[in-house]
Amino acid sequence: MIPDFLFRLVQDDLSSFGDVDMNDDLPLDVQTITDAMMTTAQKVAELGIRFALNLLVCWILVHCFYYRKSRRRDYYFTFMIFSSAMLTLLYIMGNVEVGVGLTLGLFAIFGVIRYRTETVPIREMTYLFVIIALAAANGLAPIYNVVDVATTPHYALGWGNVGVMALVNGLIVLLVWILESESLVRHTTTKLVLYDKIDLIVPERRKELIEDLEKRIGVQIENLEIGHVDFLKDSAFIKIYYHLPKGESNSINTLTRAKDYVE
Repeated sequence: MIPDFLFRLVQDDLSSFGDVDMNDDLPLDVQTITDAMMTTAQKVAELGIRFALNLLVCWILVHCFYYRKSRRRDYYFTFMIFSSAMLTLLYIMGNVEVGVGLTLGLFAIFGVIRYRTETVPIREMTYLFVIIALAAANGLAPIYNVVDVATTPHYALGWGNVGVMALVNGLIVLLVWILESESLVRHTTTKLVLYDKIDLIVPERRKELIEDLEKRIGVQIENLEIGHVDFLKDSAFIKIYYHLPKGESNSINTLTRAKDYVE
């Protein structure tokens, strides 16, 4: 039965709905509401659905879009492991009283420890944030509903919730596909060049400079920037902008030292 203090609280709340005889048997009580618990099979099925959907979407984003252009195996590994680990942690934390705030705080600390010593390219960082957002959505979105509350409350898989979660993932994949599509957007990339003819870097000889660079490098230059100039060694750093041909990548175009290259 309902405790006295809760009985009086419900009676006060129902006073605005007209005459209610509180002596009548109520269809619900506290014990009935709290009886619903997920079975072990339901918990395993829930984790399997979340993990499989998140892993599939992450693989599509990383393998079909990111890796196809960058060919960075280190980030491929990082994205896949990071996404799966975060979804698992968020799922576990979502079922205890620790809360999501602490979980996100832990990953922020991990991110600072891992990435503060090196510069992460903007494209890689964007994919990382997208993967984190998807892992959070897939790990916390409700997919089970409590049904038959009045009689025998229990959890049942809500296919509508699963459909909404799948739709969210599909929309993100579609957006990335549109933005990465070479037929819609021409991919402009950069190349860092150590140039030896510094007499051509002056503004009035810019046309000659572009013609010489195009002849020696073999690309059609859209724009360029003059960087550090060393008059003692007759050299200058020039950053050129050009359109990347279809199917090519530019993961090492801006590197100037062999030790910066990572396979």
